[in-house]
Amino acid sequence: MATTFATVAGLGGASLSSTSSRLTSGFCKSKVSARNPLRQTMAVGDRGRVTCFQRDWLRRDFNVIGFGLIGWLAPSSIPAINGNSLSGLFFDSIGSELAHFPTPPALASPFWLWLVTWHLGLFITLTFGQIGFKGRTDKYF
Repeated sequence: MATTFATVAGLGGASLSSTSSRLTSGFCKSKVSARNPLRQTMAVGDRGRVTCFQRDWLRRDFNVIGFGLIGWLAPSSIPAINGNSLSGLFFDSIGSELAHFPTPPALASPFWLWLVTWHLGLFITLTFGQIGFKGRTDKYF
């Protein structure tokens, strides 16, 4: 029985030169060199930990929280729901539910509608406030 061995040339035996690792794109006019992300220099944070992103990624700012809360309390205090405001209805429902404290609110109680509506508006206002404030700080607009 005769066995023949064929030499297979492929990527394993190919040598890469520095010019072959250059990539070009029709969208980008300049040449971009391929980089190994594992060999990139990374910022070394406190206690010798390697970080690949900005440490304060949330970039919390109390101006956004303060202005966002005021920006939601003002429109939600306008008496637009049968002469009552959303904040007034929500705070009144809190008071009526605390009147029978050990018993939780019933599922059919209007407290849940006012709770979800008021907080949804607050969180939307805070989200847009964060986007607007940080976008203005970073000069996006």
